[in-house]
Amino acid sequence: MKKQNVLNLIKYHVERNENAFRNEAVSIARYFDAIGDDQLAEYIMGLIAESNLYAPQASDYESELLKQIDTRELHSLNLPTEISNDIKGIINAVNHNIGINKFLFEGLPGSGKTEAAKHIAKLLGRTLYCVDFDNLIDSKLGQTNKNIASVFSEINMIPCPGRVVVLFDEIDVIALDRINRNDVREMGRVTSTILRELDRLTDLNKEIVIIATTNLYSNFDKALIRRFDAVINFDRYRKEDLMEVAEHYFLSFIKNFKGVPKDTRLLRKILKTADALPYPGELKNIIKTSLAFSDANVEYDYLRRLYTSLIGNIEQMDIEQLHGQGFTVREIEKLKGESKSAVSRRLNKEEEDE
Repeated sequence: MKKQNVLNLIKYHVERNENAFRNEAVSIARYFDAIGDDQLAEYIMGLIAESNLYAPQASDYESELLKQIDTRELHSLNLPTEISNDIKGIINAVNHNIGINKFLFEGLPGSGKTEAAKHIAKLLGRTLYCVDFDNLIDSKLGQTNKNIASVFSEINMIPCPGRVVVLFDEIDVIALDRINRNDVREMGRVTSTILRELDRLTDLNKEIVIIATTNLYSNFDKALIRRFDAVINFDRYRKEDLMEVAEHYFLSFIKNFKGVPKDTRLLRKILKTADALPYPGELKNIIKTSLAFSDANVEYDYLRRLYTSLIGNIEQMDIEQLHGQGFTVREIEKLKGESKSAVSRRLNKEEEDE
């Protein structure tokens, strides 16, 4: 620590420049951490965290690398019980305040990882920040390395760390296994920086919550995985879970389409008939577009579109094939747009031919 640091502290205090005073104090804490005096570094950071005198509200902070995410109006989460229990466990762990604060969410795209992070921040009553990878990643890996150090420096300077969650959404871009990247040496430096900064964050800031998400867990750097306190798998949806998610979205969306007839029973039958259902993110879009693209003059057109998206082109399906899938005469009438008598004649003719 230099004399200038002490002079800066006095200067910022006299000027009542709270942000500058706090930043200088954090720099001093980092200095002591770098020379091995962990206890003094933690003590300084603890004083900063506990005092509101020199810290504005966490929600007042934003930078080029950290963007605040609005969590005031969120849709309800429709997660399987196993994942919901893990989310509750994260809330409990953070509330115990024992330093368990870094979590990795892994799973396929659309499985609800990012939305879960938003809900966790809201349930904890914390401000959510997301790392802006557009500004973090540089064409020069050396600059990316510096940017990573900078973003962690900014994380350590966020006011009121006990009121903050930081999200590294799709951290894959900087955390893939080093042996799978072309420039092993450069990626090794980037990963080493992340490892070092996460360790330092653990030492200096035990209150801030870090959540990272990845779609490519199998390629994730193993040393980095060990830096997280818990890994939550979001690929635990059964078909029944996805059917419930789909019905929830359907009931939410159809309220906005006046005059469109609601047939939840046929919806469930289409969902059950599908060999496999996509994860919530894609499922939500399929249901939304089926309703939005439907012809208002064609009754149940949205169900025909839904069938086409999840099972196969409804125009190419024979009445006999639909009947073989378990659809009733009335349901086939809705899906094919033919009269009940026409459907019945076709089915009766089929039975006579047999």
